[in-house]
Amino acid sequence: MTPLQPRADAVCDGMADGDDFLVADAEPGGCVAATWLIDAKKQVIGYRLAWQPGAAGMDRAPALQTTLDAVAPHFVHREQGWLLGNTILLLEADPAALPAIDWGGIPPANIVLAWRSGDFVAAESSGLLAALRTQGFGLMLCGASALPADLPGRQWVTHFDVGRPDPQLVAAGRAAGLAASKMIATRVADWRAVEVCTTLRLSALLPSGDDCAPPPGAARELQPDAVLIVRVMQMLQRNEGLREIEAALKRDAALTYRLLRYINSPAISEGVEIQSLRHAVAMLGYAPLFRWLTLLLAASTSASGSPPFLLKKAIMRGRFVELLGQGLLGAAHADNLFLVGMFSVLGQLLGIPTRELLEKVQLAVPVQSAVRDGKGIYGPFLSLAIACGEGAAETLTRAEELFIGGRQLNAALLRAMQWSQEILRAGGR
Repeated sequence: MTPLQPRADAVCDGMADGDDFLVADAEPGGCVAATWLIDAKKQVIGYRLAWQPGAAGMDRAPALQTTLDAVAPHFVHREQGWLLGNTILLLEADPAALPAIDWGGIPPANIVLAWRSGDFVAAESSGLLAALRTQGFGLMLCGASALPADLPGRQWVTHFDVGRPDPQLVAAGRAAGLAASKMIATRVADWRAVEVCTTLRLSALLPSGDDCAPPPGAARELQPDAVLIVRVMQMLQRNEGLREIEAALKRDAALTYRLLRYINSPAISEGVEIQSLRHAVAMLGYAPLFRWLTLLLAASTSASGSPPFLLKKAIMRGRFVELLGQGLLGAAHADNLFLVGMFSVLGQLLGIPTRELLEKVQLAVPVQSAVRDGKGIYGPFLSLAIACGEGAAETLTRAEELFIGGRQLNAALLRAMQWSQEILRAGGR
């Protein structure tokens, strides 16, 4: 047997440290830390989820079970089942706890378990790996310097942790018969590393904060469809008549159709199908319509040259900030909170500086203050959303300062994930 040599950058140690939904018991103190999993086309294909214990430390429940107990109620519907389609959940394997784990209705085909090399070999000798693969679970080998042909359990490996996007290790993985798409770069710190992963056709774990965003380039002019959307948003801000607003949007029938698709998506629809813009305003009002135009602006063709994950990031952050803040500030602030989250990413998505974007779309002063400087009444909620996306150690402390408990924080994050999935599906993405 060829011994497995641990890599210096082994990542697995980092993972260790509604009536219609299946209901879990109360969660222990802590929160779910999420990292984005993107493919070589820079599309979000899943998340690495891990439990981040609170100050009191981990309770007696295994970390894997605690994570599943937090996640399943938001991703598994009693009647519809699994809500996230092909989305992958990458979870740290807990060998001792695995035989008794309750997966909460999450399909095994959507779960990839990350194994330390030593645990992987031990699990092979006990027959656990074969049993998991028979059920459909994916298995990722972590921390190894190679994928030797005579590794016990080699036939069960579906994914391989290559750490940093190292071309030599990727070549060795391919020589061992593993597709590049099944190799995951788990140590991606900046945009340059993301581009290397694209070149090597690797999947990558990408922090959902702002560290791996594309670097600022030359400012681009908004494309005609985006200009039209901004013009209509300005008309709404000036409280112009519905007839004029409707006439402006009707200049682009495709945009009007997409807007109505978003509004009628399962994420927002309450059983009444909205047939026209006039009907939308009657049902929603100007402020919610402005919110949906912001979503349409993010998804407009002007963003076609941007990495696809940025669109999901903008949508998810908008909803996340909204859910974090509306419990404390009230429903009247929901649309502004959503705009804060969206506009914090929208400049990157559209390829123009945020300050320039805010000059084109004159938002309320508290919204601008939060987006520009993280200040004002909405700023702390945006800061918390960013910290949670980065898995920052101070996440729970920031949440407590806003009177947000770990359970509420988890619910906001996971609901935002599920909602963004519905919205992108409604937009045909």
